[in-house]
Amino acid sequence: MIIYRKAVLNDIKNIQELVRDEVIGGIILPRSDDEVATNIRSYTLAVENEEIVGLSALHIHAQHLAEIRSIVVKRGLRGKGIGAQIVKKLLEEGAFLGLKQIFTLTYKKEFFEKLSFKEIPKESLPISKIWADCIKCKHFPICDETALIINI
Repeated sequence: MIIYRKAVLNDIKNIQELVRDEVIGGIILPRSDDEVATNIRSYTLAVENEEIVGLSALHIHAQHLAEIRSIVVKRGLRGKGIGAQIVKKLLEEGAFLGLKQIFTLTYKKEFFEKLSFKEIPKESLPISKIWADCIKCKHFPICDETALIINI
């Protein structure tokens, strides 16, 4: 059985192990252990038999706007609804916090569209996103991700 919970500092090593291949492949941005620790409260985990099998983070950009980022599900478990359940948990958290919109930058456009996200121009994203995160990407400035947003 999979349980969904917030991350704690002792999870950092296992978080880094789960995302390693996606970071190497340029799918998600690398984050140092210190950066993960600083943002630990933003992570929601999917855990099965005490093993982290999925994760994502809800990163707040403004009083009304946040981003779903670094969504990863363990290979072999993809396509079983774990990622969708993590996104659902993040949307619930966003609603609880009083957010109005949540966006994502992704290579998995169809996944987010099935969850009612709508494509938007990347130029409409907060400039702070571009300078804080995108500039660290090995694909910058040629971004081939799709920006999507949902009203909550």
